[in-house]
Amino acid sequence: MATMLIWMPPEKIALFKAIVESYDNLATLRTEDPAQHHLRLYFAVESASEVYALIDSLEGQFSIRRIA
Repeated sequence: MATMLIWMPPEKIALFKAIVESYDNLATLRTEDPAQHHLRLYFAVESASEVYALIDSLEGQFSIRRIA
């Protein structure tokens, strides 16, 4: 299992979650820190390249920041 921690403006989270869930079994999205709007994506290591590509494609539209 691999994970990625990200941040985005709260008003964009619901739409982002819907998009992630539309990719069956690609990733699961959970709120890591609601006060800071930190979200964690959980995904299979084998799907990492697809997850990174999806995040890269949505980064500008959703103002996504990856958190180390």
